[in-house]
Amino acid sequence: MKKKVRNFVVSSLLASFFFLRLSAAKADIPEDKCWNPQPDAVYLQETADRIMTGQPVTGIGTDGTSCYAILGGSLYIIDGSSLKEEKGSPDGVRRLVSAGGSLWALATGGVYRHLSGMWQKTDNREFVDLCVHNGIVHGATRDDILKLENGRFVSVKPAGGYNSSDVTVMMEDGTQVHAEPVRPGPILRIASHTGCLYILEPGRLVQFDGLMLNRDFIDWGTLPSKQTKDMINAGSRLFVATEKGLAFLRGASLSSVRGVNGLPVENTTCLTQGFEDDLWIGTTRGAVRMLRSGWQYFGKDLWLPGDHVNAIATGDKTVCIATDKGITRLRYEPYTLLKKASFFERHMEEWGHKRLGFIHMLSRKGDKWIRKISDNDGGNTATYLAAMCYKYAVTKDETAGKEAVESFKAMMWLERITGTDGFFARAIWSPEGDDDEMDKEGSGGLPAKWYRTKDGKWYWKGDTSSDEVTSHFYAVSLFYDLVAEGKDKEAAGKHLERIASFILKNGWMLKDMDGKPTRWGHWEPEYLLRPYGYTDRGLNGLEALNFMETAFHVTGDNKFIKGKDVLISWGYDENTIRQKNVFPPEAIAPWDDNLAFESYNTILRYATDPGLRSILLRSLERTWEIKRIDHNPWYNFTYGLFTGNDCEPDQAVKYLKDYRLDCTEYNFSNSERDDLYPEPGYTSYEGSPRTFSPGESGAPSQSDGGHNGLTVKEPTDFLRDYWMARYYGFILPPVVSDPDLTSVKPGTYGNQGANPYTGPLRPVLY
Repeated sequence: MKKKVRNFVVSSLLASFFFLRLSAAKADIPEDKCWNPQPDAVYLQETADRIMTGQPVTGIGTDGTSCYAILGGSLYIIDGSSLKEEKGSPDGVRRLVSAGGSLWALATGGVYRHLSGMWQKTDNREFVDLCVHNGIVHGATRDDILKLENGRFVSVKPAGGYNSSDVTVMMEDGTQVHAEPVRPGPILRIASHTGCLYILEPGRLVQFDGLMLNRDFIDWGTLPSKQTKDMINAGSRLFVATEKGLAFLRGASLSSVRGVNGLPVENTTCLTQGFEDDLWIGTTRGAVRMLRSGWQYFGKDLWLPGDHVNAIATGDKTVCIATDKGITRLRYEPYTLLKKASFFERHMEEWGHKRLGFIHMLSRKGDKWIRKISDNDGGNTATYLAAMCYKYAVTKDETAGKEAVESFKAMMWLERITGTDGFFARAIWSPEGDDDEMDKEGSGGLPAKWYRTKDGKWYWKGDTSSDEVTSHFYAVSLFYDLVAEGKDKEAAGKHLERIASFILKNGWMLKDMDGKPTRWGHWEPEYLLRPYGYTDRGLNGLEALNFMETAFHVTGDNKFIKGKDVLISWGYDENTIRQKNVFPPEAIAPWDDNLAFESYNTILRYATDPGLRSILLRSLERTWEIKRIDHNPWYNFTYGLFTGNDCEPDQAVKYLKDYRLDCTEYNFSNSERDDLYPEPGYTSYEGSPRTFSPGESGAPSQSDGGHNGLTVKEPTDFLRDYWMARYYGFILPPVVSDPDLTSVKPGTYGNQGANPYTGPLRPVLY
């Protein structure tokens, strides 16, 4: 009887233990959550084609079908990715203007209209602008206003001459007496707005109602600069481009839009109406798109061939931008975030980011792309492994499951190749199969530590750091919970157990093959609670607690609970509250934020002790408030998942939409922008003047940088964040049924990046 009771108790305990392990597979989102799931609605995704030219492109225009550019006064038509000279076009072209359903060329020898594929001369005078007013095409020379009648331009000057707004010349009977005739000009631009024709003169707006040239109609406000460049009507507002920002007229009030209002560059050059209730603004340092919901900035290299934008032309979901170094043509295509994820998965295949289960960045070497064997191949692979785990959990897609298994085996191999249980490599390199060379430099500028396997097929990189350990625990625990079964699950559990046991055995250190601690593999109090490692005490303490909690989750071995208790006795739990460093500047490391959120995402799935959870949630609260300004979905979704609080999922979705489809890391420069102010409602605790979207920078707080187009980054962070959001319900599946809006077709371009790997294969691990 006692044996039966004992067996029943043991069975119950085991059942309870496995139930806890199973329930930990998916974090419990608080029922009273304050965030709402976001729809995966169709939006317009831009792609960019560049055409480099040997001289400035001074003008650009479209007839709705083709796009034309001005170089050296001659017209060229954009033909694919090159320019072709337009036969029969006028010489000395200065501007291209769309008006009245036609494209017009304003040249030194007259004005020409593009009709039936031909350029037809309409007037001999030199025009500066055209617009449609009251349904009729109007034009302007430097000193006269004209309108198109029966195919000819005629002056609109009243028979008795123009009237003035100067009340001193007004007679009692309403007539005016002028010592000198009233004249418009010099005219820069004209525009039709709310029933009147407006004239832009240097530093001044003039209102023309058909009789009076009114230079005194503005009751409030002034232009931000006398250096006026362009003018356009946009609904309820008339915009003027100046060297110190935009002005807009509404009613009789003239207001300014400058950097403090969100305008990225104040020195504006040209204005064009967009195709989606938007306004395009050329500047001396890039192009700006103004939407009702905010601003988009298109800078040099990342988007444009040159800094100075001379003209912009828009068509149906296309935008052509003329710069001093060439042309960019932006195309807008309907997308969902699910389709974007599909695109990036195709990109991973076409560009050759995968090798033996690992994920690599690509670098340019001579005339070919190579996979970079990095300091952190495990960490880079971990992000992809996590993405495939989330995707498999959402879709049960067999390909995603196989991809997850492949990446897990690659990460496991990093540990098995060393021959030491629990110690794993940063990277593995094959002298027979890899184009990249072994790095001579290791972590922190120290010489790299490379070890050769007995069979000579492989070299593996040591001096492994805390970064990789954290990534292994994050991604492999997800694999254990969401994908693995049978031998895969057993292998994943043993992998994490060996690493945690190795750290415990070595006194909270990661020891290399020489028996000495690696440069960054420290969690012992002699390091973290002393001056040398004191700035790491919060993050590394969080990591160590996570290792113990996770190892217990996959093993049930109480030695890891005892290890966690030891850490708590040293105050490691309390230190996590201020783990995010904001001062001094040299202690702020963006990669540490990723490690912290990998740790939060892991330990908060498993920790059940109310006291520890309370401390960890306070740590997450403080950290997210600091990082909230980034709008990074990785941070926002993590915060919302474990707290249930409003995590601004709409901002996170916008961030995902802002990812460029082109993964090439071009240069970017934002430090000279005029909108370097924290976004209203946010505080820049780290001292950055503002944060940037993925379409503007390589990282939210990085103003300048890039790799000159010589690297291609793996898009795994997008895939992880999107599929994590789908798994936890932050983003809903698209409601559209058209497959063209939810997926991309298999690639038709073949290999675009690194050549397929042809070296020795990964050994069988289990």
